Amino acid sequence: MAGRPIRGREPRAGASPEEPDGPSPRERYLATDAYRAQREWARYQGTAQRDLFRELRRRFLLRHAAGGGWALDVGAGPGRFTEAMAEGGARAVAFDLSGEMLRGAPAGRPRPSPAFERVQGDALRPPFPERTFGLVALLGNVVGFADADGERLLEAAEALLTPDGSLIVEIAPGAGERSVYLSRLPAGAVGRLLAAPPSAIRPRVAREGYRPEAERHRSRGFARWTVDRLDERWARSGFERIEAVAVAPALGASPTRIARVQGDPRAWGHLLELEEEIGRDPARWAGAAAVLVAARRRSSVGTIKTHPFPSSGPKPDGEEAGRARVLPPARRDGRGKGRPRAGEGGRAPSA
Repeated sequence: MAGRPIRGREPRAGASPEEPDGPSPRERYLATDAYRAQREWARYQGTAQRDLFRELRRRFLLRHAAGGGWALDVGAGPGRFTEAMAEGGARAVAFDLSGEMLRGAPAGRPRPSPAFERVQGDALRPPFPERTFGLVALLGNVVGFADADGERLLEAAEALLTPDGSLIVEIAPGAGERSVYLSRLPAGAVGRLLAAPPSAIRPRVAREGYRPEAERHRSRGFARWTVDRLDERWARSGFERIEAVAVAPALGASPTRIARVQGDPRAWGHLLELEEEIGRDPARWAGAAAVLVAARRRSSVGTIKTHPFPSSGPKPDGEEAGRARVLPPARRDGRGKGRPRAGEGGRAPSA
């Protein structure tokens, strides 16, 4: 495939499958090759729209950073958002079922700084001790693609959290929507409008409302989760939602207008603020193509994170050590200590 350009599919605010039939998401994922892994990396770069989706997720992660503790990115793929977790000061781990995905960052790309681990394994049977991570994130609608195993996946992720740790889950409740007001304005007018603070724009956006996007076909093995469903689950498991934000509900479906706004740094900053302010409105969650949700155990809401991680990192043994592989290079910044070792032997389970 030498010389073949790597192009990511134009994403919407969320990640929803397209074909009505065919292999399950898990089957397709296990069959991932290097080309598809690099396409996944490219899915959040190359256009202003992709930059908007990436930056909104990055900002959400940084608001719930694990500080100097351990952070786990479940279903990390090539580690696009693991970098943001490490940027927030955490010792981050990219964890994925597919080794090709974990190796999928473009060849020749500068190494991430700070560096992070890449561990291959099954998130339904994670190869880490319980209460290890101050932050566990399941982005890319991993829970939805787990289908009937979504509850098990959440249970496994919750068990990995420290008592005061934070859980971040991305879900895809609907097909998406867009602001009627911003969508009817020419791109240049939107760029000029967003030079003003979001507080001057939001009332008009709210007054004219939102238009839903058309539903796309869904493949088998895909479940739509809602914020209400997460709340119900967490009420049973002792967790409490602390933030929920729909991703880009105002302008996310308008790539031309987003591109015009990106050319003005002040307008771009205002767009990010506007999308976050609108995205926190519960009325925007049900139809959103993506919603980012953060939760913590009820006993720890409002407390200060302590992150009592041992300096040498958690060290699973026995069965845990045999369920995962640390993919080389396990540490590229020259430091050999302080990582949550998942074991060098074994292969990721196929089912």
